Amino acid sequence: MFESFYGLSRAPFSRDIPSEELYKSAILEETLGRLEYAAQRKWFAVITGDCGTGKTTTIRAFTQILNLAKYKILYLSDSKLTPRHFYKGLLEQLGHVAKFYRGDAKRQLHREIELMQGIHHLQPVVIVDEAHLLDKEMLEEVRFLLNMNMDAQSPMALVLVGQNELWDRLQLQAYTAIRQRIDLQCKLSYYDRSEAALYIQRHLTYAGATQDIFSDQAIDDIYRFSSGTARLINKVCTHCLMYGSQNGHRIIDDRMVKRVIEGELT
Repeated sequence: MFESFYGLSRAPFSRDIPSEELYKSAILEETLGRLEYAAQRKWFAVITGDCGTGKTTTIRAFTQILNLAKYKILYLSDSKLTPRHFYKGLLEQLGHVAKFYRGDAKRQLHREIELMQGIHHLQPVVIVDEAHLLDKEMLEEVRFLLNMNMDAQSPMALVLVGQNELWDRLQLQAYTAIRQRIDLQCKLSYYDRSEAALYIQRHLTYAGATQDIFSDQAIDDIYRFSSGTARLINKVCTHCLMYGSQNGHRIIDDRMVKRVIEGELT
């Protein structure tokens, strides 16, 4: 609706923007570099952040930079994930039916990984999203999973992704054995004011904008409302673009942002 009014060829703040077109903050670039190294070394990594800090975006970008001729990406996201369903989900992605008992399925997974590495020269990268919802039994299983050849080597790179409460739980004494196995920990944060402005500009450029649409004062108010949360920036910018196009405003100023926030988002 608003795209034609502002001369845009795409929706600028949608969730399906290709990862190569995303705004890459300094923290995102650093995190991607560290994750790529973790994949090479078959490390155990934990990525945490509050809601809206771009955890899923980070993982999407991470999977895009991996060379699929070298890595096999296995992704799980299940709030009720149990050890049995964990092995079942991984084996199904490898094209196999998991054995019923957990111990048998784990040994089966280890064998398939050894074959994958030995014959196809592929290294598995397992990503478990929403990991803050995992229970203690599942987190303990992670520790056992990473033991291979009497703990001499890890069979895979494993990345747990979750909200900050995941890291808070791992700090508890009950999780000491798991925490000690973590090779890499990254915490994502919200954008600051300058990053929020660059984020908005990057997305508008991707959508085909040839001139500024939001005034500096409008971006100030967008930042204050969103506190640097990408998800909220997307929401308020989209509502402002709809409001601006419906009312014939080529430039969105702070008064319009305030009107949209007060009338539609609060």
